[in-house]
Amino acid sequence: MLTLTENATSAVKNLASQIPTETGGLRISEAEAPNEGYALSLAPAPEQGDTVVENNGARVFVDESANIALGDRVLDARVAEDGSVGFALAQQI
Repeated sequence: MLTLTENATSAVKNLASQIPTETGGLRISEAEAPNEGYALSLAPAPEQGDTVVENNGARVFVDESANIALGDRVLDARVAEDGSVGFALAQQI
């Protein structure tokens, strides 16, 4: 199952605080175009079939097709000086 680093947990919680519901989180789905990677979006709740990954209050919803590919990955995040957030996936050790 996808896991979150401490940085990703903080970033997801910060982003999700913009959603006016306590059930919200970051949603990861496969991009619409083939070989484009993954799409990230804020969601008020998981969609049917999503796997919910929770870590210290951070919630990430992973769609069914992305869940297969991301099952052995770690989500990390980096916040730039301008406040923008970048996410990266790495292999679990």
